[in-house]
Amino acid sequence: QVALVESGGGLVQAGGALRLSCAVSGRSASSYALGWFRQAPGKEREVVATISRGGVPTFYANSVKGRFTISRDNAKNTMSLQMNSLKPEDTAVYHCAAGSQFSIRERDYDYWGQGTQVTVSS
Repeated sequence: QVALVESGGGLVQAGGALRLSCAVSGRSASSYALGWFRQAPGKEREVVATISRGGVPTFYANSVKGRFTISRDNAKNTMSLQMNSLKPEDTAVYHCAAGSQFSIRERDYDYWGQGTQVTVSS
């Protein structure tokens, strides 16, 4: 069994920064492509960023390009999302997920964390 646990969410003012982390347990993180997804109140869940098993390639949603950076440390079984220049529209519950192959589609991810709340005030 694979378990994913997010941490690092919180309340921040617009223009600020947060770093989210995802810890993978049960299996080696190197076995999985990983991704971050978010869901804001009243909106559909959307992909934020994804990263392949080896760290390249990566994918970013247009809304976060240039502001967010996804990374992974397979030796530590962790993945991170550095979020800079945060905007109120970034407010959402952020989930990390693991799948067998690099993908930007939710359906390709088999394991999901419980989520962490990110709130950006204006």
